[in-house]
Amino acid sequence: TQLFTTTERETRTYAYNNHTHRESRDAENTHLRCTYPFRRLLRAFYIYIKARIGIGFSQTLSKNQIRLSAFSIQKERERTRKNNSSDQNMRSTSFAQTTSSTSSSSNNKSFIITKRRHKIGGKMQTKMRPKKAATTASAATSGGVQTIGETFKKLKSENKIAFIPFVVAGDPNLEATAKALKILDAAGADVIELGVPYSDPLADGPVIQAAATRALENGATLDKVIAMAKKTIDNGKGVKAPIVMFTYFNPIYQRGVEKFVQQIADAGARGLLIPDVPLEETYETSKICSKYGIDLVLLSTPTTPTERARQIALNTKGFVYLVSVTGVTGMQTNVASRVEELVADLRKVTDEPIAVGFGVSNAGHAKQIVNWGADGVIVGSALVRALGEAASEEEGLKAFEEKAKEIRSGACRD
Repeated sequence: TQLFTTTERETRTYAYNNHTHRESRDAENTHLRCTYPFRRLLRAFYIYIKARIGIGFSQTLSKNQIRLSAFSIQKERERTRKNNSSDQNMRSTSFAQTTSSTSSSSNNKSFIITKRRHKIGGKMQTKMRPKKAATTASAATSGGVQTIGETFKKLKSENKIAFIPFVVAGDPNLEATAKALKILDAAGADVIELGVPYSDPLADGPVIQAAATRALENGATLDKVIAMAKKTIDNGKGVKAPIVMFTYFNPIYQRGVEKFVQQIADAGARGLLIPDVPLEETYETSKICSKYGIDLVLLSTPTTPTERARQIALNTKGFVYLVSVTGVTGMQTNVASRVEELVADLRKVTDEPIAVGFGVSNAGHAKQIVNWGADGVIVGSALVRALGEAASEEEGLKAFEEKAKEIRSGACRD
């Protein structure tokens, strides 16, 4: 307690000393406040005298020299930069000419001129790097096979209707399928649907189901179908009509979507149709298809609401596949009269071509669909029956050709 107790005498001494210190400090501050203007005036006079008699002139001159040197250095840098830029342009021009001559004499390799700044010297240097390899889309286009969109655009300019036949790959065998594809191409098919045989074809009627079963029993596989298509198309030297692969999703899923799309693109196919995938599940697949130049064709049915039909039309590629009946594929006696109304409703929400399928079996059906305003006629079961249910392969191919020509004659404008 005594250590922290201050006596009365010590307290008085501290107060006196503190008061004395404050008085002396105030007096000093007053002195400084009085003399500060005088000091500023004295300082200004001193600087004036120094300038008049030359004291410190050498120091001022050296500062000016420094400023001039900095200015000249800046100008020199700007001049050098301009020279480098002009030299760079000249080198780029000459290099581009050299590159063009080199590319023409070395398998048409193309290059891109790029500028990269290096730390040494800070100069711009031109480098040559090869272009990235062309995508499968551009490669396929250069092969001579038109895209589906290009085909419909050409038909529209010529006021023609698209004839789109369907055939099951491998029925009665893959060799016969290759011949059938060539027959369809020669008969005037504008787009060809090539069906991959599948054990559970939920959208197909009895005729196509039986054909798929026969194809699977005869050893048709996905790899064999793709190989046959590639050989038949032959980079546009064989079948000229763009081929749309018609398959259910399970084989695609088992292989992998991107791998499957890449394989059919390499084979020369130009489109893909997956009947058992709803609109909401097609967006990712559509992106992959676009990457490889494949048009993903979507279906609209008689029971599809108008808003959903509009979304389908906005997301389809190539054309809209309009299903004419509420059911599976198969030959019908008459085409449903509601098709005219369905086509008119789709016209209100899209400018995409509209092709009508399911139930078309003769030239009269095709003509009726054309008169209702469709841009294309799709026929499947009638052709599949003619080819697969004949007594022999030769007879089947002959009946197949006759039926194709018949329906082709109906799928036209007067």
